[in-house]
Amino acid sequence: MFINSNLSSGKASKMLEVINPATEEIIGEVPQGGEKDSLAAVDAAKQALSGWKKMPASERAAYLHQAAAGMREHHDELVRLLTMEEGKPIPENEEELWWSEETFDYYAELGRHDRGQVIPPGDPAQFNFVMKEPWGVVACIVPWNYPILLMAWKVAPALAAGNTVIIKPSELTPLTTLRLAEVAFSHLPAGVVNIVTGYGPDVGEPLVSHPDVDMVAFTGSLATGQRIASLAAPQMKKLHLELGGKDPMVIAPDVNIATAVSGLAYSALLNTGQVCTSTERVYIHESIYPKFTEELADFVSKLRLGNGLDERTDIGPMIRGKFRDKVRSQIDDALQSGAKLVLGGKIPPDFDRGYFLQPTVLVDVDHAMRVMQEETFGPVIPLMPYRDFDEAIQLANDCQYGLGATLMTHDAKLVKRFFENVQAGTIWINDPLTDNFAGPFGGMKMSGLGRELGQEGFDEFCQVKHVHWDMEGHLKEYWYPY
Repeated sequence: MFINSNLSSGKASKMLEVINPATEEIIGEVPQGGEKDSLAAVDAAKQALSGWKKMPASERAAYLHQAAAGMREHHDELVRLLTMEEGKPIPENEEELWWSEETFDYYAELGRHDRGQVIPPGDPAQFNFVMKEPWGVVACIVPWNYPILLMAWKVAPALAAGNTVIIKPSELTPLTTLRLAEVAFSHLPAGVVNIVTGYGPDVGEPLVSHPDVDMVAFTGSLATGQRIASLAAPQMKKLHLELGGKDPMVIAPDVNIATAVSGLAYSALLNTGQVCTSTERVYIHESIYPKFTEELADFVSKLRLGNGLDERTDIGPMIRGKFRDKVRSQIDDALQSGAKLVLGGKIPPDFDRGYFLQPTVLVDVDHAMRVMQEETFGPVIPLMPYRDFDEAIQLANDCQYGLGATLMTHDAKLVKRFFENVQAGTIWINDPLTDNFAGPFGGMKMSGLGRELGQEGFDEFCQVKHVHWDMEGHLKEYWYPY
């Protein structure tokens, strides 16, 4: 673990094995921490808070730029390590590391120019302004699917705003995060960044419940987010929750089918479908539905499964067997309920080891099936036809989640109707799953609370204080006695 700038096993007496999902080989061990480790990390972060929050923003910015530089210096090493523990192909992890490096640089600059604003006073003798202040100690609980990127989206703005942080990586993918302690965080003042490893109930819940943890930033499942909210509620903690998704894609009749097929395959199968904004529901206009289905199946059938370290690989393994089993159960439920399997759906017979699953295309699905309602988080593309655009919007909104949504069209009128009526935090038109450093990311409905990236992502890690200053201090006619 990394507590108060010290790398050690902390108080842990047991170790957690980290497994390569492509080979099922053990590639490392980390401490299986407990409550004592969480308490030590909180104490270190609390002790460091005063000095860090009072540090001039330009100095904090320099520290963040140095963190980004350390990541770049070790870029290739980090990409390889991330591929071994998480499974994504090298090109996808190249992108994850680049985004993470740039995120630290982005928030370094954003944090040095924004402290609040002056607002108009109610009287010429008065001065009114709004200050942005850090919340304090922030627990950043990070998932396994993008362990460095989703850490950066939390830690960079939190540090830029003057908070200190405790990172709790997933027990499945802690190695690259711990390597960052050495190459990207070791130059920071002691206690500003801390990392504790272990299971959620053992180290995560003590962080969420600790009275000296002022904010919890979490990305993960809806169920875990609800658990965090229930633990934090008695203390009225600030929560930042990016939870599940079940993103729709609507394909209009005017599209270039080959282009739309390629975009859909990318948005549904990136990271083997293990993305919170993966396209998991597809609605295609009935006039092009048969041809689109045929071309999609042909395109997907040519994608290559394999170890992410192999440069020929398009799609890597799933993270663990239990997650693959969940996806297969959704496929089986759909088939038993009347869906038809166009492609895939099986464990590839030529892979003796690794948690691989063939990319799957389903047709004749409906909204009574689990595959169209529950988050899948796997390589499954279920297709439904629609008659008119009103029906497409209704289908897109028929879900408890509202993280992202995509429309493929060049019809501007359809675009306007889509982004005005679809309930999702991000709307993509013709370019799914592309983020923008300055564009806020987050969900509606059961997909969570708060936003990452952009000015909004910085402001999540600030609390505001209004200062009303009467410079003359005269007796007021509206004071007592009436």
